[in-house]
Amino acid sequence: MRNTVTKIGLFILSGIVISACNSVKRVPDSKKLLTKNEIYVNEKRDKSEALTNLLYQKPNGKLLGYPLRLNMYNLANLKHDSTYQAKFTGNPNKYRRMSKILSAKQVNRLGQSFWYAGIHNFLRDTGEPPVIIDTTSTQKSANRLTAWHVNNGYFNAKTRFEVDSVKAKKAKIRYLVETGKAFFLDTVRTTIQTPALDSMYKARASASFLKPGKQYRTADFDAERGRITTHFRNNGAYHFQQNYINFDVDTLNGGQRANVNLKINDYTYREGDSTHTEHFRIFKISEVNIFTDYDPKLGKAEATQDTTKTVYRNFNLISRNKLKYRPRAITDAVFINKDNLFADFRTTLTTRYLSNLRIFNYPTIQYEIDKRDPLSKSLIANVYLTPRDKYSFGYSLDFTHSNIQDFGISGTTSFTIRNIFNGAETFDIAARGNIGSSRDLANPDDTFFNVIEYGIDMKINFPRIFMFFNTEKIIPKSMIPSTTISMGFAKQQNIGLDKENFTGAMTYTWTPKRNHSARFDLFNIQYVKNLNTANYFNVYESSYRTLSALADVYNADDSYFIPGTSNPRQLIIDSGTNAFINDAVGANPTLPMDAGDRRTVNSINERRRRLSENNLIFASSFTFSRTTKADINDEGFYAFKTKVESAGNFLSLLSSVSNEPKNQNNRNTIFELEYSQYIKGELEYIKHWDLRRKKVLALRSFVGIAIPYGNADNIPFSRSYFAGGSNDNRAWQSYSLGPGRLPAFNDFNEANLKIAASAEFRFNVFGKLNGALFADAGNIWNVLDNIEDERAVFTGLKSLEDTALGTGFGLRYDFNFFVVRLDFGFKTYNPAEEEGKKWFRNYNFGHSVVNIGINYPF
Repeated sequence: MRNTVTKIGLFILSGIVISACNSVKRVPDSKKLLTKNEIYVNEKRDKSEALTNLLYQKPNGKLLGYPLRLNMYNLANLKHDSTYQAKFTGNPNKYRRMSKILSAKQVNRLGQSFWYAGIHNFLRDTGEPPVIIDTTSTQKSANRLTAWHVNNGYFNAKTRFEVDSVKAKKAKIRYLVETGKAFFLDTVRTTIQTPALDSMYKARASASFLKPGKQYRTADFDAERGRITTHFRNNGAYHFQQNYINFDVDTLNGGQRANVNLKINDYTYREGDSTHTEHFRIFKISEVNIFTDYDPKLGKAEATQDTTKTVYRNFNLISRNKLKYRPRAITDAVFINKDNLFADFRTTLTTRYLSNLRIFNYPTIQYEIDKRDPLSKSLIANVYLTPRDKYSFGYSLDFTHSNIQDFGISGTTSFTIRNIFNGAETFDIAARGNIGSSRDLANPDDTFFNVIEYGIDMKINFPRIFMFFNTEKIIPKSMIPSTTISMGFAKQQNIGLDKENFTGAMTYTWTPKRNHSARFDLFNIQYVKNLNTANYFNVYESSYRTLSALADVYNADDSYFIPGTSNPRQLIIDSGTNAFINDAVGANPTLPMDAGDRRTVNSINERRRRLSENNLIFASSFTFSRTTKADINDEGFYAFKTKVESAGNFLSLLSSVSNEPKNQNNRNTIFELEYSQYIKGELEYIKHWDLRRKKVLALRSFVGIAIPYGNADNIPFSRSYFAGGSNDNRAWQSYSLGPGRLPAFNDFNEANLKIAASAEFRFNVFGKLNGALFADAGNIWNVLDNIEDERAVFTGLKSLEDTALGTGFGLRYDFNFFVVRLDFGFKTYNPAEEEGKKWFRNYNFGHSVVNIGINYPF
């Protein structure tokens, strides 16, 4: 099978190379292949995307300057059916012989096989037909260029084009634009027939996009229409629409000046066969009805019959049966209030908040004129809510592979209760489990499924800030606040040191502005209990090999080693490793050793102590993020995120008040548990530039530091930083880079300072296949903790010389709802190498790191 695929690939590649010499293979004799577009504006070349995107015809796409898709298309046999039939035209005996062996039906079906049809259909569909110059399309492009310049103030612009033959059957098109002089706005006046709208406009006239002296641009007129419409409709003008705004532009005075008259006519509507015109009315809300159990399958008349009405703070809550919610839980989500002016933004905000509750389907909000008002200036707001099922059940099953287990099966079941306390709360409980197979030393059993992990998580969400004082003035309900209380438990067996993990958190979230988000963890508790610390050296094999090698070099006692091992001998886990460490760095070391090797043993022992001890973390944190990304297709945006976290202060206070005794490490404890204490800060900035034509330049920068103090001289492993992996420096595997210029000394290298930056140029290859060129820089270091090795410690700007650089390329396939990513990373600058060998050492595919990921890294 592998040979067949290889042959097919070589056949296609050879065909593409050969066809490259004949890119005009499918261009008729009287036609020309478009090779290039050139745009000259007032005799100067203009390569801007704004103009090139206006052209109807563009040359065939190229990959690194090579027309790959065109040559693939030229390689395809577009008449493969005829070719197959012609095979038997001159040799009918061959057809009869094959029909006796396969049957006539099967012989005919061979014409649709991969060799005769499939490969050519693939080349045709994946390839790109030649772009042949079409005069009609070229004239349309010229007209577009003229219109674009007219819309930007060059009213006398003209465009012509020239077709310039460059080779046989090949030509380029040159567009020549003469703009003339630009027109500028002179006077801007208004004629608004409705006095109320006229006053409203003048109150915000300074925000207008149309100002005397600005160059005429149609886009400014469109923006002004949008601004005026939004302003009016947010201040009671219920019937107002953009089409009521017109502009009279007078350019007859000469001197390239344009006088603008902004005209807004009165409201026009039909009543029967008659048309009426009147001033726009400014509407107020006279009544707000909230239908809490609306059934969209019924007509509105039927769905609102036989209902019960509950009046709460000027809101009418209407239900078909007994009201299932505490009134405030619903009314807090509605920003349309009685006696307020009609406003579109209140409708939008109400829709967002109600959707965020997760107990209703997408709401419907409608307005009707209140017939009880003799002036017809009142609106009734009707909010229709369709409840989601109170109870829902979900499950998932996945097959996994990781560096911990060769094969695994994981499953999750979840149960959700909505409106559990009648206050629009949501309660979720989920159980998860995993069984897997591992050949790791930590799991020596012969059973296939020897890895087990299971856990349970519970979470309850309140659609408000749950605090002992009123937070409305600090975080108003328009910020859509919520409170989440969660707790969980997980246990591992035959995974690392076998852990029990207890978690609990109380989290507040809100959105200060659109595309802004804030999160405050009042407390986030994690207790990690290691159940199998004797298994440490089975898990951290690099440390074990280093320790065994040193024990062999210094001729440690023979009883420390596994009988029969050599080159080097291997220490017995756990008795041999403990005995050698005690001889080397114990209270009374008995083994004479080089100072550097003694530091190595001490470092291994200190790391083992830190990674095998139980951790109690009681932290509080605040996270703020902002993005300008409008939607999933927006490729020109930035995102900023910052986080501050503090741990251990509350427990330190409790420990001092309760006079808890210190443990054997001379550390304070709470409930006889040593707790972590640190301060941590992070900054992340992401910027994307949309270069058009499916080209994007993406940058990411990150700085994070965690400083231990008080009851700790290091950071817990779960709160430290690592480098490498598919979303970090892709030339190194996860945890294999750093700290500093240290080589990959441990299996899981981590530190408490991280600086990273990445750049990625993304482009389309063809169809849904995309490519990328990337560069990742960064590293981790130790700072202000108990690590003393100067190679790992950040001492200042000079330490930035230890920044690693990885470069590479990748392929991505877009499945619409997610992207599968394959990246090849190469170590361009490796700070762990010797001087003179840091740059481009082992820069080849044999030493590259292959990363498979889902979605983009940033």
